[in-house]
Amino acid sequence: MTILDTPPAAGGTTVRHEPPSLDAGPAPRPLTTTTAEDRLVMAGSWVAGLAMAWLLTQRLLPWNGGLVLALTTFVCSMAVLAVASAMTTSASVVRDRLASTTVHAAAAVVGAALLWTIGFIFVRGLEALPHLNLLTEDMSGVGPRDPFDRGGILHAIAGSLIQVGIAVAVTVPLGIGTAVFMTEVGGRYARIVRTVVEAMTALPSIVAGLFIYTTLIIGLGFDRSGLAAAMALAVMMLPIIARASDVVLRVVPGGLREASLALGASRWRTVWHVVLPTARPGLATALILGIARGIGETSPVLLTSGAASFLVVNPTDGVMNSLPLFIYTTVRSGEPMYIARAFAAATVLLVIVLALFVAARLLARPPKGLR
Repeated sequence: MTILDTPPAAGGTTVRHEPPSLDAGPAPRPLTTTTAEDRLVMAGSWVAGLAMAWLLTQRLLPWNGGLVLALTTFVCSMAVLAVASAMTTSASVVRDRLASTTVHAAAAVVGAALLWTIGFIFVRGLEALPHLNLLTEDMSGVGPRDPFDRGGILHAIAGSLIQVGIAVAVTVPLGIGTAVFMTEVGGRYARIVRTVVEAMTALPSIVAGLFIYTTLIIGLGFDRSGLAAAMALAVMMLPIIARASDVVLRVVPGGLREASLALGASRWRTVWHVVLPTARPGLATALILGIARGIGETSPVLLTSGAASFLVVNPTDGVMNSLPLFIYTTVRSGEPMYIARAFAAATVLLVIVLALFVAARLLARPPKGLR
């Protein structure tokens, strides 16, 4: 070990500095790294937990069912993991492993539930899906026991797209405009508007349908039509888009606004050319949330439009069906072939929602030069 001497000051003594000892031990391992030993401990804990759960639920205690076995396996595995990790690592690593395992298990449960739901719907509608007429014909003149090569859901697909399209055209400017008012203008009235928007977020769908039914159909004398259904969907989608857009706009850095204003731009020019382009991906997410809320609703369409078995493309020309309403009416019939058509329509609805989500994401992507 090397000892360094510092020359003494005037009338002082020599100061001796010793370097730190090299026997302090290795530096602590970061929690984010995973070694082969960690993976082996994790796998062994799950195997041991499963064995303990099987012994408890199948041999020692009168517990039956897959859910009980799964919950017991999770509890036993966490206990084994905690004990095995504490034998070789520090307390912080043990807590990190337990928290990480819990989060990953919760994500796996959510993913499994989603895949199970999608798979169940697809399997139940598989009997009707291979027929091309499902997408090219309507149900006019088709009975509940007719074969799958007759009739389709073209009228429901067209109705859903038309109604959601009108609702989006109404709610996007209103919702984003409301968010801009709450975020960029502020003041006492902005707080009132924010309170109303947050209250409308939890508005039941049947209330939105009754509101449009009493105001447009009964009060103003409009006929039940696809336009009335679109207005009911717009009432439901508007607070979702406004609330999500408000959150997104508040995340935009204030320095961008200040830089634009310092260069002489007006407030509204700053909002139009700086704030909104910066928040475009988040606004697309707000639009996706609004579409997800409106495209799967049944009760507002049932109250304001009604179900039709034929194709209607004019939203002001009488009743207009939609995919959720078609699924509801066919499942209620109780006929096995109608139920298969309903599950096929649900599969098509899932595909349409996925396509709309992908399209919104692609439109919201910034240009290549700005990435």
